[in-house]
Amino acid sequence: MAATKITAVWRQNFKQEILRLDAALFKFPLVSFDTEFPGFFRNTHMGATESTRYDDLKHNIDHSRLIQFGITVADVSGNIGGTWEFNLRLRRDGIHFDMFAQLLSRVVARHRNLCWVTFHGLYDLSHTLKTVTNRPLPPSVAAFASQLGLVFGDVVDIKYMARFCQGLRGGELGLIAIAKILKVERVGGAHQAGSDSLLTARVYTKMRMTNEIDETLFAGCLYGISARICKPIAVPNTNGRRCFIPNATTPAPFLRCITTHTSVFMIAAPFSHVL
Repeated sequence: MAATKITAVWRQNFKQEILRLDAALFKFPLVSFDTEFPGFFRNTHMGATESTRYDDLKHNIDHSRLIQFGITVADVSGNIGGTWEFNLRLRRDGIHFDMFAQLLSRVVARHRNLCWVTFHGLYDLSHTLKTVTNRPLPPSVAAFASQLGLVFGDVVDIKYMARFCQGLRGGELGLIAIAKILKVERVGGAHQAGSDSLLTARVYTKMRMTNEIDETLFAGCLYGISARICKPIAVPNTNGRRCFIPNATTPAPFLRCITTHTSVFMIAAPFSHVL
């Protein structure tokens, strides 16, 4: 039976729960996540170019930090292994951001074969990328997509995926509306990162169960940008170490992936050490 409990994580139980999350990821490689953040410093006007939209995204992300991070882990059959809601900068017992960033970075670096699932996740991925790398966002959309491929690997945005599902109006619906159409019930309150991550996981499972979709149509595609996230492949080079090359099996003609000189990151240390 699918787990329904959402574990609230604060400063006092943070280390215990990040270890539980780390252990769960060995059995549950599908990771649905959601973030809550303060808001926007820049609002992008209608009709803006992709370059302008990304500049505004970068400005907003680089000048803010997460308030909540919700994560739900599941197996390929949709069985839920757990849901956590990490609370930062909330009340006096919120998790210290630098500690959260460092330990989350180690968890992400330790598990290299996950599939990260989000809904309309451009800002969610951007905040998480900045958190685990401890760096501002890259200067361009192409560099941004490349870094997402290096850090996260496989990414699915179910708002983009919904374009290929019958009855979901080409994906032009919110998560709650799609959940209602698919008869997926929410656990917890809306706009809470843990609840939203669990709902995202359940909606993704239901979409896969009710639609036969070629995953190459949406894998690595984010709603809102044209550059496709390309998962690099680690191969040995002449000195016995590993390097990354683009994954040629996934069509992404508009994206230059990770260059071959990038050193592999296979040990549990923060990503900022290798980027």
